[in-house]
Amino acid sequence: MRTVTASEAKQTLASVIESAAREPVMIQRQKRDVAVVMSVQEYERLVHLNRAEFQRFCDQVGASAAKAGLTEDKLAELLASDE
Repeated sequence: MRTVTASEAKQTLASVIESAAREPVMIQRQKRDVAVVMSVQEYERLVHLNRAEFQRFCDQVGASAAKAGLTEDKLAELLASDE
């Protein structure tokens, strides 16, 4: 991954964008990572990956709850008792 300073990114934005088409570019300010520039394709891949992982997590939680005997009615009852 290419790393550039914030000043360099500002001065060479076209180059940073070109590099981001090939690989993410880390931008640092005062030797701290502050941002990443990446291609739209990489961004969309990561968003899709996060959605798929969250769905798998929800499915696992739902399966565990069903196995433990939690039904829709019991869940509604539990949620209503918090009010």
